[in-house]
Amino acid sequence: MQKVGNLLDKEKTTYVVVLTKADKNVKGADLEKNPGRVSDRVWEKLLDTMRSNKVGYAPIVLTSANTRLGRDEVWKYLRLAAEV
Repeated sequence: MQKVGNLLDKEKTTYVVVLTKADKNVKGADLEKNPGRVSDRVWEKLLDTMRSNKVGYAPIVLTSANTRLGRDEVWKYLRLAAEV
């Protein structure tokens, strides 16, 4: 993440952090009742790493291929990127 923070022209670049495999942290994951999650420890570590590497306020999308969590949100960001 440090390389990203150093390389990007923050005035011209927008990016999204995508966390995958969210269904692996819960038993019986499904889209309706329990689509997935990351542990509080992982979440805090990610936020700290983003702040310390000056990539601060990028959106974070939690995803799972099995439960389809985050699918629509990822497509939304891809469409926005294609418009630029």
